[in-house]
Amino acid sequence: MKKIIKTPKAPAPIGPYNQAVLIKDTLYISGQIPIDPATGELVEGDIQKETRQSMENLKAILEEAGMTFEHVIKSSIFIKDMNQFALINEVYGSYFDEATAPARETVEVANLPKFVNVEISMIAVK
Repeated sequence: MKKIIKTPKAPAPIGPYNQAVLIKDTLYISGQIPIDPATGELVEGDIQKETRQSMENLKAILEEAGMTFEHVIKSSIFIKDMNQFALINEVYGSYFDEATAPARETVEVANLPKFVNVEISMIAVK
């Protein structure tokens, strides 16, 4: 019933999970952190670059499932420092049409995998 979505254009999972799972027309994408899939290295030092890499990883997974950001109905953003919200939001917002943007929450957390500054997950529907 579920189909595992994998692409080399996004980072390989760093634990016992998959990049995404498709059930019927709904795609559940695991949280993406700013790892460059070509090098396996973290993109660091600039929250906007980190956010862009996370979004590009999500884009690659969406494309592998035959979807785009227009299909996203819900996203969750986890950030290490709420003071960076505006910078993160600027990059995140550039991937969506404001009129059809998904529902979302943004949560400040103490730590994230590999101690990154941002992680983003999404749910999309065909």
